[in-house]
Amino acid sequence: MENFEWTAIQNNDASYDNQFWHAVKSTHIFCRPSCPSRLPKRENITIYYDPNDAIEAGYRPCKRCRPLNQPVDNITWVSEINTILENNFQQNLSLKELAYQAHGSQSYLRHVYKQETGMTPQQKLLEIRMSRAEGMLINSDQAVAVIGRKVGFDNPPYFIQKFRQTFGKSPLQYRLQRIKA
Repeated sequence: MENFEWTAIQNNDASYDNQFWHAVKSTHIFCRPSCPSRLPKRENITIYYDPNDAIEAGYRPCKRCRPLNQPVDNITWVSEINTILENNFQQNLSLKELAYQAHGSQSYLRHVYKQETGMTPQQKLLEIRMSRAEGMLINSDQAVAVIGRKVGFDNPPYFIQKFRQTFGKSPLQYRLQRIKA
């Protein structure tokens, strides 16, 4: 990436719009230089001089700056939200942060996600975390608190409570039952 491209991205310089587009590896989204979204790390950026090249490389257009001058369809956006959830489930991923990473507003993201999937993004995040925790309980001898932290719960009692709500038993009971089976 040239210095002028990085400077244009840093300054949200609209004079470079339609001259190049920048794709962000961590989110799989591409934007105009003028996009008001959070400044990505420089090492996560790939520059494209044709937006179709970004699409062919697996990036989707930003919902905020609309680099193709057309809206992103909801199914594509929900797929991207799922990718963000899958890749960041262990982090403290609030709806605000998720909306920021997915380049949309919190309320609209929640509305579209629920409309398309029948669940909220927070419910999907919990589903991912519980699935990962289940696998770790079955396939390792790590302590329950360690597994809880690895799947995004800093508070072990809260992790145990959520696990019990999901599976009907505590993580330790679940592990012991699976060992006997």
